[in-house]
Amino acid sequence: MFKRKIYDTLLSWKKESNGSTALLIEGARRVGKSTIAEEFGKNEYESYILIDFSVASKTILDLFEDISDLNYFFLQLQLQYRVDLVERKSLIIFDEVQLCPKARQAIKHLVKDHRYDYIETGSLISIRKNVKDILIPSEERKVSIYPMDYEEFLWAIGDNTTYPLIRKCFEDGRPLGDQTNRKLMRDFRLYMLVGGMPQAVKEYLFSNNFKMVDAVKRDILHLYEDDFSKIDPTGRIAMLFDAIPAQLNSNASRYKVSSILENARAGDILELIAQMRDSRTVLAAYHANNPGAGMSASIDLTRFKLFLCDTGLFTTLMFKNRDFTENIIYEKLLSDKLPANLGYLYENAVAQMLTAEGDELFYYTFPNELTKHNYEIDFLLVRQNKICPIEVKSSGYKSHASLDAFYKKFSSRILIRYLIYTKDIRKDQDVRCIPVYMTPFL
Repeated sequence: MFKRKIYDTLLSWKKESNGSTALLIEGARRVGKSTIAEEFGKNEYESYILIDFSVASKTILDLFEDISDLNYFFLQLQLQYRVDLVERKSLIIFDEVQLCPKARQAIKHLVKDHRYDYIETGSLISIRKNVKDILIPSEERKVSIYPMDYEEFLWAIGDNTTYPLIRKCFEDGRPLGDQTNRKLMRDFRLYMLVGGMPQAVKEYLFSNNFKMVDAVKRDILHLYEDDFSKIDPTGRIAMLFDAIPAQLNSNASRYKVSSILENARAGDILELIAQMRDSRTVLAAYHANNPGAGMSASIDLTRFKLFLCDTGLFTTLMFKNRDFTENIIYEKLLSDKLPANLGYLYENAVAQMLTAEGDELFYYTFPNELTKHNYEIDFLLVRQNKICPIEVKSSGYKSHASLDAFYKKFSSRILIRYLIYTKDIRKDQDVRCIPVYMTPFL
């Protein structure tokens, strides 16, 4: 069991809710939902029952067809799972609740009964799709769990000092020194390769072998594709998913749907994109037509970029149909010899970190009147009713033409301009240059 920040969220819910709501933990498959819920049950309650609806017996499933007699319902649960439930001191976990809509509907009555606490976990969009003819309980409080962030990864490898150090340096605007930055970047590149999926981190700690870690990540990707095929038997979602690295590699200003699905345009597949987002396996950045504090009201749903929820999975997806030995990313990234055309790996890492901090993803493109290319702001953040434009580079900082052009266009709306790159923290005129591992502090 790795230390996860969401555990504190669960503690706050238990104390504040005191049984008045059920907690629904949403997240992608294999991101650690079931593990954290069960660990919480073990540590914070006298007893708990975990009902895994992916393997639950017909006897258990039938209990949810009629819950008018809760005394009988709880009696049967205790008999089936051989666990004694203690009033206000026990937890019942509905794992993979999307597979049993009636269980989710029952939450309303179970919470009202107030005998026990309830946590639900759900994967993929079926938690939303599989709700026909049921009453969605208003008594649910939803929280999201993401792949392990960089601080959680450092905890897992036994490092409890680095993250507070880089946070302090960010807050003070103080450089760490080139030698320290090189060491910290080496550690961060390791995180980019392994990723934050708990199984992959566990395999890395156990085997110290990238080939074994890559095999774990391939298994997770295959699992996602199996889920996509259940949601969309036409295979379109799987095709859109597999093409994410190639689309980012093309350096286009948007995801070109027509190059993946013949004769299809972005406007034709808005539902598919929404399903991919709901799966939490994919992150979508939308084009902000009018950059400002109220960007979410001006986004263009047909202009988007897609990223993977986990950069470790991203490095594996790039070579999914080839042998591990052909995956040059591991060797190149670890030795800091990543070619410039693979710099979008850092862009995916930034998207992952911003999402984990609760930020929505927006970007902006506008014409460069001197060339045929567009200026592009990779990400836009809202801070203090102003915007912070971000440009991501995989190497140096000598030029930031997009940030400069954006400043000329929207100077009155801008709080701080950020260049995220691989060097030490510094200022270049009014642009604040920060190493990529400081992204969570923006």
